[in-house]
Amino acid sequence: MAWGTPNRERRVLKAGHSSIAVTLPKPWAEAMNLRPGDLIVFDQNDDGTLYLKPAPMPGVNSAAAPFLVQARAFDTPGVLERLIVGAYRVGHDAIEVRTDVPLAAERVEEVLQAARGLLGVSVVAQESNRMVLQNFIDPSKYGLPQLVQRMKMILVAFLEEMEDVLQRRARSRRLSTLEEEASKVLALLVRQLFLASRDWSLARRIGSPDPRQLLEWRVVVHALEELAELYREALGALNDEGARLSGAARETLQARLPETKAHLKAVVEALMHPSLDRSCDVYYQSRQIGIGLAEPARGARKRAPSPSPPLATHLLQRGAGCLTLLAEVAIDRAVASGAETILVEAA
Repeated sequence: MAWGTPNRERRVLKAGHSSIAVTLPKPWAEAMNLRPGDLIVFDQNDDGTLYLKPAPMPGVNSAAAPFLVQARAFDTPGVLERLIVGAYRVGHDAIEVRTDVPLAAERVEEVLQAARGLLGVSVVAQESNRMVLQNFIDPSKYGLPQLVQRMKMILVAFLEEMEDVLQRRARSRRLSTLEEEASKVLALLVRQLFLASRDWSLARRIGSPDPRQLLEWRVVVHALEELAELYREALGALNDEGARLSGAARETLQARLPETKAHLKAVVEALMHPSLDRSCDVYYQSRQIGIGLAEPARGARKRAPSPSPPLATHLLQRGAGCLTLLAEVAIDRAVASGAETILVEAA
């Protein structure tokens, strides 16, 4: 997909005595807020193709100036860490923290913890009332599809840990590690989307050749964020209640977890390699998995109203809704590619 009218051809025009010119598509120019006299810059590839984008505003050099977080003091736990994470997610490479009074030891540890939780970030300066963090990641080296595949591996690991807890009837020791890994990859995914929205050349290099697809990628990232949180809560719930699960509840989870794991892989495959048949299949399967997780709970209420379904089952059911959303995006991608048609049989 590309910006422009259905006719993507432009005639080369004579401009002056020895120059030639070509007009820009009106939708693209309007979207970029371009006016006569504005500057554009281009990248020329070895195959002769050109990639255009508006020139940066004069005097603006966001890469050189650090994002400054300044206050008299930071007393509320968690706020400083969240400010640093937010600055990283929106694309700042350098983040400077300044205070009028020396940072308390707890706040220094908070800054260090924030740096450890972000891929590519290190503390490069530390004084009593000033700390500087620097990101060393080259965004062009981290493609969106590769990061989504990494998130898939982490989510699969969550599900495998749930299976292990049910089998061994012992608490998982990997919960905090998986939570930290998921947080790092998700923060980088959000950062990549912010950077790509400001640099079309970067968007193309990391897997989004059409800038309008960035909104679609944001939906994918949001669904992955929700899945990671639900699976984290489900694993935590099994840590707490696994030993007390009834035999029926344990059997239901043991039966559904492998199915959910296989389906998660199928959904990501449909996202990365759009196919209308595959996308429709995973969409239907997502809905069926959600129904299957809900049916045992309904049956239990009919037989005995007092017992409630395990929290992990409820969370996995909500996770099936996220997988359905990802399957919907997969269908959209397959339809947008225009390479296939599908015949839906009448009921």
